[in-house]
Amino acid sequence: MNPLLIDFPTEFTSERLLIRMPKPGDGKVVFDAIQASIKELQPWLPFAQKEPSEQETEINIRDAYVKFLQREDLRLLIFLKDTGEFIGSSGLHRINWDVPKFEIGYWIDSRYSGNGYISEAVQEIAHFAFRELKACRLEIRCDSKNDKSRKVPERLGFTLEGILKNDDMSADGKELRDTCIYASVKLQVSD
Repeated sequence: MNPLLIDFPTEFTSERLLIRMPKPGDGKVVFDAIQASIKELQPWLPFAQKEPSEQETEINIRDAYVKFLQREDLRLLIFLKDTGEFIGSSGLHRINWDVPKFEIGYWIDSRYSGNGYISEAVQEIAHFAFRELKACRLEIRCDSKNDKSRKVPERLGFTLEGILKNDDMSADGKELRDTCIYASVKLQVSD
C-alpha cells in the first residue's frame, strides 16, 4: 500500500503528555528548548554541534511537517498535557513501510529531564506504532556511551539485539563509537 494513503492520528496522549506532529510556528519553542539544552545535547546529536538560529529551527520544523504529511519521516513533538509546554522531540524515523518498521529517536529539553517524560513518550509512541501503523519492528539505536539514552529502551523492555563496534562517529566527528541496537517486535501470525 502507498504510505500516502495510510490514515492515522496526528496527535495522541499519554497520562501526562500530548504527542503530536510538528506544525508551522513550532520553531520558536523548539529553538528555546535547544538553546536551554545545547550542552547536554552536543555529545550525542549532530544537529546540536552548531547552535541553530530560530529561523533555521522553524525551517527544520516546516520540513518535518512536510515529511510527516508525505509519510517519509514522522517527527513527533512532546508537550506537557496540563500546561502545553514543549518538553522534547521524538518520532518514528528510518521508515520501511514494506515491513513495516521504524526507528524511535528522542531528545528532551534538559529543564525537564529526570521526570520519566521520555520513557512515557517512547512507550506511547511504541503503542501508537504497533496499533495505528501496524509496525512489526521498532528499533532504538544509540551511542553505547549514552547511558541516559540506553536506560529508556531497557526500562521499556526492548531487547538489546547487539552492539555494533566502530559503527559510527561521535556527534562531533572526532572518534569512532559503538552503536547499541534495541528492538521491540510484534510477532506476525501467518495463515
